[in-house]
Amino acid sequence: MIERFSIATTASQLASRFEVEEPRAFHARYNVAPAQLVPLLTATDYRGFSFFYWGQPPALSKNKPVAEKIINVRREWIEERSILRKYIKHNRCLIPLDGFYAGKKVGKKTIIPWRFCGEENELFSMPAFWEEYEDTEGNNIHTFMIITVEATSSIGGVTNRMPVLFRKKEEMVWLSQASSEDELLKLLKQPAIVNLKGYSVSHQLNDPLFDRPSLILPTQPADQFGNLTLFD
Repeated sequence: MIERFSIATTASQLASRFEVEEPRAFHARYNVAPAQLVPLLTATDYRGFSFFYWGQPPALSKNKPVAEKIINVRREWIEERSILRKYIKHNRCLIPLDGFYAGKKVGKKTIIPWRFCGEENELFSMPAFWEEYEDTEGNNIHTFMIITVEATSSIGGVTNRMPVLFRKKEEMVWLSQASSEDELLKLLKQPAIVNLKGYSVSHQLNDPLFDRPSLILPTQPADQFGNLTLFD
């Protein structure tokens, strides 16, 4: 399950990469977590970024674990579930990122946080599905779920799932209203080939309120409690 990622860039760089209007409300993010507002592009309006909640808004997430079905959607589920077939036709969106995090389990109680990013720290995107619903007070809420696949062999030693990663070529197809369902499903089965580098990072990643540049820097392997470990 993917529970953290980063968008360590500026608003102007984000706008330039995706060739859209600059998202004025955006600032660099080093620890994007569920229930937070995240910039994204939808297939119905890809001229500029909107801000949707990842999985669920904060009011609904207090003291509740975030289930995989809320923040992640497995690619394998799409052809099996009618609601997801509907989403791939009408509710597609793209999430910008420059890296994602995963926990490497090396013992019963030892999990080491790792970060994966491109060799040149470039910006990619993740395909996702957005949802809209009305809360108890009549407000329209927009959320999204990231599409994941089995991890490639290069990162399989750390995690068994990873987000689908797109470059510009795939993004154009994903956002196009002219793309057929078969084209979109094929795109998810044959995503962009991205060379990733990985390294251990600070255990402070576990705190969703800790959002500082130091999080994307390599650190000595430490478990979720901050204890240094020989495992990496």
